[in-house]
Amino acid sequence: MFEIHGFAVHAAGAQLLPYKFDPGELQPNEVEIKISHCGVCHSDVHLIDNDRGLSKYPFIPGHEIMGTVVAVGSDVKNRAIGERVGVGWQADSCGICEWCRQGDEHLCAQSQPTCIGRNGGYADKIRVNSRFAIPVPATLDSENAAPLLCGGITVYSPLRNHGVRPYSRVGVIGIGGLGHIGLQFAKAFGAEVTAFSTSKDKEAEARSLGAHHFVNTRDTGALKKVAGSFDFLLSTVSADQDWQGYVTALRPKGTLCVVGVPPSPMQIQAFSLVDQQKTLAGSSTGSPRDLHEMLDVAARHGVKAITERFAMAKANDAVAKVKKNQVRYRAVLAN
Repeated sequence: MFEIHGFAVHAAGAQLLPYKFDPGELQPNEVEIKISHCGVCHSDVHLIDNDRGLSKYPFIPGHEIMGTVVAVGSDVKNRAIGERVGVGWQADSCGICEWCRQGDEHLCAQSQPTCIGRNGGYADKIRVNSRFAIPVPATLDSENAAPLLCGGITVYSPLRNHGVRPYSRVGVIGIGGLGHIGLQFAKAFGAEVTAFSTSKDKEAEARSLGAHHFVNTRDTGALKKVAGSFDFLLSTVSADQDWQGYVTALRPKGTLCVVGVPPSPMQIQAFSLVDQQKTLAGSSTGSPRDLHEMLDVAARHGVKAITERFAMAKANDAVAKVKKNQVRYRAVLAN
């Protein structure tokens, strides 16, 4: 019997405990990856606590995985033993629907998340469809690259797919686990970048990460001063905001894209969208194609997550700090 060893949660909100399971035979289209690092994402916390009603216990969380291919299935031609790869939110898709055929596998109705209904990356190994094991450029450090597999693609995909250009005026709302990477990618796209934050003390760091301008949203009237200024606003925060104020901050044909999920319904006047052809959009993760591209761009432009490292055996400590928003900016577990 072959065993994978990891740390699993056995009930909603419970502590992670050592756990082992037999993954069975390696499927023809799968690769087995020896995990070196796994990021701790806020989505892991939601799954541990079953906030979205998706979790089935016991399960091993983790979907920001870096490691080395140690076995390949009989049909695998695109990966090789010894290759360093990353795995993000998705581990499989049907491969034949209209979304898979056009390279948007993350929109597949049969999309298989990496740690929902299966065991994820807080472990020594994992198996996934080889199409979702993404080669990692040699210049990227594994610890700093691990959070790019979810946090990075979450901010990269909307910038890419909404057509941000060097002439674009881009704002990143919230300078945290997602936002600090979003600033770096927006700079890599050549855009004029503005950071929006409730924390004045983050201004110097935001500028060092690529922001040309900084708006302290605690200042009265700060949003009104930038009305009509932006082609694209990326909201990375999971808190309620002055959404109407941000729509007003858009230029004609501008887009407000939400990647963080606020707790309350968004209140926006329809006419403010209609009048100047503004758009409200959402984005989650990205396709394998987008992941390949994102990692190449990160390598070329020096984009990396700012991380705090924990031993894999200290996964509970990492999850506790992420829950309390005490990590600046991404926690990473290391085997």
